[in-house]
Amino acid sequence: MSTASPTSAFLQTPPKTSLLSNGHDDSSETEATPSPGTSALNRRPSEILAHGSEVEKMAMAKSGYPGFFDDERVPTIVVDNFPDLGKVTALRFIEWAQANPGGVVSLPTGKTPEYFIKWVTRILNGWGEPAVVEVLSEYGLEYGPEAKPDIGSLIFVQIDEFFPINPRQSNSFYSYVDLLYLRGMGFDPEKALLIDGSTICDMSVFDATEGVDLSLRFRAPCNEQERRQRDEIIKVDEWCNAHEARIRALGGIGFFLGGIGPDGHIAFNCSGADHFSTTRLSPINYETQAAAAGDLGGIEVSSKRLVITIGLGTITYNPECVAIIIAAGESKSSIVAKSLTQAATVALPATVLHSLDSARFYITEGAAKQLAKRELYRLASAETITMENVVEVLVDLCVSVHKELVQLTPSDVAASPRAALVLTRFAQQKDMSVDALLPRVAQQVFDLLVSRIEAGCRTYDSTRFLHTEPHHDDVMLGYMAGVMRQTSNPTNSHKFACMTSGFNSVTNKFMVEQLGIAERFIHTKEFAKLAAERSYFDPASEDGRNRDVWQYLDGVAAKSEPMKEQGIARRLIRNLIEIYSDTPDVASLSTRISVLLNYFSTQYDGQRNTPDVQMLKGKCREWEADCVWAWLGWETRDVFHARLQFYTANLFDEEPEVTRDVLPILDYLKEYEPDVVTMALDPENAQDTHYKVLQALTTALRLYKEARPAAQVSCIGYRNVWYRFHPSFSNMYIPVTLMDFAILESSFLNSYGSQRDASFPSYEHDGPFSDLTQQIQQDQYFILKTCLGRDWFQKHPEPLIRATRGFVFLKEMSLDEFYAQSRALKSATEKGPAAASASGAIVGDDAEALTPRKASSHNSLDLSHRL
Repeated sequence: MSTASPTSAFLQTPPKTSLLSNGHDDSSETEATPSPGTSALNRRPSEILAHGSEVEKMAMAKSGYPGFFDDERVPTIVVDNFPDLGKVTALRFIEWAQANPGGVVSLPTGKTPEYFIKWVTRILNGWGEPAVVEVLSEYGLEYGPEAKPDIGSLIFVQIDEFFPINPRQSNSFYSYVDLLYLRGMGFDPEKALLIDGSTICDMSVFDATEGVDLSLRFRAPCNEQERRQRDEIIKVDEWCNAHEARIRALGGIGFFLGGIGPDGHIAFNCSGADHFSTTRLSPINYETQAAAAGDLGGIEVSSKRLVITIGLGTITYNPECVAIIIAAGESKSSIVAKSLTQAATVALPATVLHSLDSARFYITEGAAKQLAKRELYRLASAETITMENVVEVLVDLCVSVHKELVQLTPSDVAASPRAALVLTRFAQQKDMSVDALLPRVAQQVFDLLVSRIEAGCRTYDSTRFLHTEPHHDDVMLGYMAGVMRQTSNPTNSHKFACMTSGFNSVTNKFMVEQLGIAERFIHTKEFAKLAAERSYFDPASEDGRNRDVWQYLDGVAAKSEPMKEQGIARRLIRNLIEIYSDTPDVASLSTRISVLLNYFSTQYDGQRNTPDVQMLKGKCREWEADCVWAWLGWETRDVFHARLQFYTANLFDEEPEVTRDVLPILDYLKEYEPDVVTMALDPENAQDTHYKVLQALTTALRLYKEARPAAQVSCIGYRNVWYRFHPSFSNMYIPVTLMDFAILESSFLNSYGSQRDASFPSYEHDGPFSDLTQQIQQDQYFILKTCLGRDWFQKHPEPLIRATRGFVFLKEMSLDEFYAQSRALKSATEKGPAAASASGAIVGDDAEALTPRKASSHNSLDLSHRL
């Protein structure tokens, strides 16, 4: 929420009837030590605020919420967006470090702390500068030279590490800590308690492809190799025991900052972890393996790794520990709500923090979306209740009570605090009673849902579509049925714009397989015949590129692997010639393939590739996009590969820039002059590639409209497997039939070879994304079938509706409506001191990357505001 409340509201005790934590007369109660698992909010507000901070008071005042909420068992502060999350967290850390020289600190790895690291680094490096002084003073912190925290006096405790892994690998957490915390922030490496597997045991006894067999802890080894492995496992266990003792000898952790996983894990304490657990060598569950796949080079690798992690008991050992969990985006809203509102349980590891007085959750508005009483407060505080609010609560109520809209009763509404509040307020606005309003508004919502299905059945005429996607499979996974519906009309034209190269989602194993196919092909008569054609392998040959695709699809139709492999080989050879300027002869190509195979044999999984290999991997993804749209008859010239350069292999992607990332999109808009532009319209999550593509596209559309004022452009927003639209937000529901599902599955599995094995899967599904897409679209069908009733579908006069078994939810918008959904983008010259102070990007793998990057005064896009 953007409305600021007075700081004093943070200190006020709300009335007992409030949604906030109940106040009590201090004189009527005696001090009591809470038992383990007791919520901090079950204690007096004065106890909570005694552990507060000036930073938290200001953050609470800016949040628009008047205090903590009594259904949240850990005090929670909500900020507008991901960059602000990093800012507030960084300031709270600075505040703690000022007050606790020599204290013990444990900070997270991964992408979640991106803006925390940028803000802390910027504040420390710019101490005394006017912009830094302004930020510190705004949040009530001392800013004089003597107030600068001595980071070198603090003792850093590494939270976790994969095992086995070479700590010198750039994708190890040891390397991350060394680069960004020890060298980046100035923690003393001599004092740090790090997890360096190479000094703990002989990791060479473990086969990385087989994993570590922890059953050797309690069973007899079967051979000499197992005996050696057992001995090394014992060494790791002994080290973990000693590591725990060292932390406790220091009094425990004083400041802990962590993210939260999809199963509620903190550190690598997965669902089911003992709340009194200590540092240990442990397996991880599928959800955590999926989340780690991007770091380690695929699920094939992460599923074979164990972890060394501090325990939940390690984190909570010090009762004075300031333990902060940060979470951003709607994808975290469910686990955040469970962890905050449910009783402490081993099923939800983060609930261990219920017992810590100084535990906090710092979250974005998206992550707070499912916190019930905050939602009630937002609705109660809203100036008016809209029809969208009504649609949302009635749809949710139907699903909750398993009733059709027209079957809902006043008692159903009364039993739902959210529905009761919304309908009561809406009835007051209409000067009606809830009983009189309900049947009328239920019918209105029924009619509205039907109209949105009808909008999804509509076929456009003489329309130029530009389908944009951050990654090469986003459009297919987002709304393939919609694309097919519109391509059936020959008066429409379609272009597909893949915004990033996508090389990070291609494994080394896949490339080795592709190179093997090419190596076999160059020794065939078919290759010799093609090579004899002077222009076939010319990188600029559009006809040759189309023939690659047609050859492959002929193989799909014939169910012939050799024919498909020939198509794959043709395109890969073409790419090798383009990238390396090789000639299309056996000797040259064989040498190139041999060099590349040797390269991949020397790379560890997850290692950053050289620029030429990144390009080669990206072109494999581009080939896949060419193939999938050829299923519908579109040629390679209809697929635009933008290769926006903010997308890198760096830990943190750079911010989009106008010249580098926006102008290529603008030029294509001017060339094609689309009538409809589609885009991945995801909720806020600023570190996400989808989010940054959206900002570049927003700016390109603004510039296009300025250059072509007469252009009439509408927008359609979609979401794929990572996020879902609520039916109340979507205004176009596209029916999906079993035939559509069959095409989706076949085209995905036959076109996206690099994704077929789901090396970088969703934590929700262990399998290809096409399966998850079908599940999501089926779920959306069941929502609408519940609301409208089974008979509405089964007895509908239109065959399409009777055949429907899924729905795609889209958001149709005017340009102005799209702008309202997207964050405003500003040039660097328009940034305020606070935003500019966090604009430095961390790039590369060396210490020089820690220097904040100065943005061009006219090129940098301001990513500090919320979508």
